[in-house]
Amino acid sequence: MGFVDPLAVMLLSLGVSAGLISAFFYQVAKGRDVKELVVPAFIFGGFDFMSGFEMSEFWPLPGSYNMLFGDPIMILGMLLIAGSIMIYKGYNLRTLSIPGVMLGVYLFIESAAMVNFKLESGDNLFAAMGLYIMSGISAVYSVVLFAKPEKDRKYLYYVAFILLALTALIALFIGYEAIYGHLQAPP
Repeated sequence: MGFVDPLAVMLLSLGVSAGLISAFFYQVAKGRDVKELVVPAFIFGGFDFMSGFEMSEFWPLPGSYNMLFGDPIMILGMLLIAGSIMIYKGYNLRTLSIPGVMLGVYLFIESAAMVNFKLESGDNLFAAMGLYIMSGISAVYSVVLFAKPEKDRKYLYYVAFILLALTALIALFIGYEAIYGHLQAPP
């Protein structure tokens, strides 16, 4: 059997991570405590960071896929780790949206490059584009953290919840599909 990349489990972790961030926005909109999200966010953030770093630095295959897959998940991991520490310490998360916006722009650039340089094609292109574009929109939309979730602004947090929930579902779909494909017997 040939090389099997760790991308499937990274996609599943991305789905869980996006789901945790989605849960954060939902809980805040409802006025609920978010401390219960700290430990899972820290653990999945650590996994995202380590797997993204490993892929960015040591990807054994040719091409720029380390940048396409490894870098964004590594940055997401850093954001999750920072966010979980900030929640634990009682800090405001507004400043975390600044690198979030930068990650979103990075994802939009990668989306364009994916099509222009044919980094993804065929059956996977639609799902991959959906994931990158939804992730990019969600990351750029993180500036909603600058708006307090008061009565007239709660809908902003619900929009973030929906965007991230959709992103999580797309990542999980692609991840589960990748696991199935990797388990398929070689020809």
